[in-house]
Amino acid sequence: MAEIVSLNKYRKARQRSEAENRAAENRIRHGRGKAERQRDAEGVARIDKALDGKRIETIEDSDTPEPA
Repeated sequence: MAEIVSLNKYRKARQRSEAENRAAENRIRHGRGKAERQRDAEGVARIDKALDGKRIETIEDSDTPEPA
């Protein structure tokens, strides 16, 4: 015969597990020090600057109006 399962206990256990997973993700995302955040921001800025320097501008991209 089948075992009786309390759906309320199952639901609460699943919610507890999801909350633990969310907490672990938040610890990773927000649990960094100021030096780590600055280092990451500088890395992103350096990459963006390098990509902007390699961009090929066309007439559509430039801010100057097209000669008539």
